[in-house]
Amino acid sequence: MLPGMAGEVRVAIVGAGNLGAALAGSLLRAGYVIEAVIARSRGASLRKAQSLAKQVRGGALTDASVGLAALRADVIWFCVPDAEIARAASSLAEKLEWKGKIALHSGGVLSSDELGLLRRRGAYVASVHPLMTFVRGSRPSLVGVAFALEGDAPAVRVARRMIEDVGGYSYSIRKNDKAAYHAWGTFASPLFTALLATAEQVAALAGVRRKEAKRRMLPILQQTLANYAALDAAGAFSGPIVRGDVDTVKRHLRVLRKMPIAREVYLSLARAALAYLPGKNRRALRRELRSGLRKRRGE
Repeated sequence: MLPGMAGEVRVAIVGAGNLGAALAGSLLRAGYVIEAVIARSRGASLRKAQSLAKQVRGGALTDASVGLAALRADVIWFCVPDAEIARAASSLAEKLEWKGKIALHSGGVLSSDELGLLRRRGAYVASVHPLMTFVRGSRPSLVGVAFALEGDAPAVRVARRMIEDVGGYSYSIRKNDKAAYHAWGTFASPLFTALLATAEQVAALAGVRRKEAKRRMLPILQQTLANYAALDAAGAFSGPIVRGDVDTVKRHLRVLRKMPIAREVYLSLARAALAYLPGKNRRALRRELRSGLRKRRGE
């Protein structure tokens, strides 16, 4: 840690959403003091902050609270959406003494410069993004989670220690790599979820209701992830493309004309499979996919 932070480290969490709740709970279990949960305003935002603060034995404040002046937190961690980081920092800039404090944000696509205003007021700043999904109704553990870090050396040093303490691990990222990094993460979870939703729609085309489709898909999804973990993408790949089965692909594209969006997804993923994964009869498959694209465009 830093000089003056050798003992009990006090943390303030800005934002009581899914990420803020998971982070606050993990830090509390790791021995950190959650001094405050800071909400954007009164109303629903404050009620969420009050609920989370009660769980982590801290106080709840708004960004307009007079109590902010008495805040003694060593680390202020902004757990708000990317588009809100600069605004949240600006709203607190004149209400706290920032000299020597650590200010972190967990935006995926934005760099530590988003906290530049606080840096100019004497804080050490960093961006600290966990490669994990946070949704309502689920509070995942941070054990084993990778965190991408960049920013001022003192802030990065403190963040690394905090990440180790909650059971995660960290690595450095360059500022100009953050957009590509976040696109990667979007493929890994949000767009993967969109693929599952698309699969449910295709199941309906086969006469299977959504709830039943989910139940039937779970074993193959779990085995696919297990295969990917053990064998990497190439070893986990199966189906008509790896076999070079042009006729099956043709039949798929024909029936998916009834569902144009799903057909577009199929064509895009099949092209990706031919580019990145093993398969037989590749020339004929490419020809069939090109034909499918032309039909989509009405050529």
